[in-house]
Amino acid sequence: MPDFTSPFECHISIEDCQHSAVDHIATASGLSKQRVKQAMQKGAVWLTQGSKTRRLRRASKTPKAGDSLHLYYNENILATVPSTPTLIADETSYSVWYKPCGMLSQGSKWGDHCTITRWVEQNLQPQRPCFTVHRLDRAATGLILVGHEKRSTATLSKLFQIRALKKHYRVIVHGQFPTEPPTQTFNSNIDGRTACSHARCLEYDDDNKKSLLEVVIESGRKHQIRRHLSEAGFAVVGDRLYGQGDDSQDLQLTACYLAFNFPNSNSNKNSEKNREKQYRLPEELIPALNKT
Repeated sequence: MPDFTSPFECHISIEDCQHSAVDHIATASGLSKQRVKQAMQKGAVWLTQGSKTRRLRRASKTPKAGDSLHLYYNENILATVPSTPTLIADETSYSVWYKPCGMLSQGSKWGDHCTITRWVEQNLQPQRPCFTVHRLDRAATGLILVGHEKRSTATLSKLFQIRALKKHYRVIVHGQFPTEPPTQTFNSNIDGRTACSHARCLEYDDDNKKSLLEVVIESGRKHQIRRHLSEAGFAVVGDRLYGQGDDSQDLQLTACYLAFNFPNSNSNKNSEKNREKQYRLPEELIPALNKT
């Protein structure tokens, strides 16, 4: 029996249009049809038609001559069970969720079944399309938006791009964070791009030498908060990338508050003004010093 424990790729140029995609991939890869179908459902199979490549999930799909099929098979990734997010608000055209640690904001060529968008697409009722609006680190937790219409998704994404949102994070760090001045500002560039974070200490635990911070960011660079705090000597608890190597806890960084103006879709002219939307996590989902 073939050993499929090592990741592999399989690319097939279609000449024979008499067979389904499952048949083609099973023959070329040596996988059973059942395994191919499972890989399809988890986003590991792609179809190229002309200049467009997209995920293929429909097992009965029969590709045409000139098409290409792509399988990206990683047994470890496909065997991963996605975490369960918590619905905070359903606004019809978009929804707001609590993303737990380990859940992905976006998929890869190897699959997307552990992403927040795919989970919501399969579980939110009534079912709707799901689109990525913004991202949180895999290890981070907290508020994340999922779009359900292209127009609302574009609007929300634009708000993030132009920094027209208020984003607050609750973070626990190692060490006694300074309280004078009350707000510490970090302006060091990240990957050659401007990045600005503001942090203030809410509480200090002298027994465990940890501080609870509120952090507000003006930009949204990759790992921005983690990098700024680590560079300042206050690594985020649970940060095994920029922090202490022996830290075994989950990352103590949570997006706890979002606020923005969102256009009212009501056709009534008196309702056309933007509506201010605010979302806060319940206290039980926010990091606290007595929980670590």
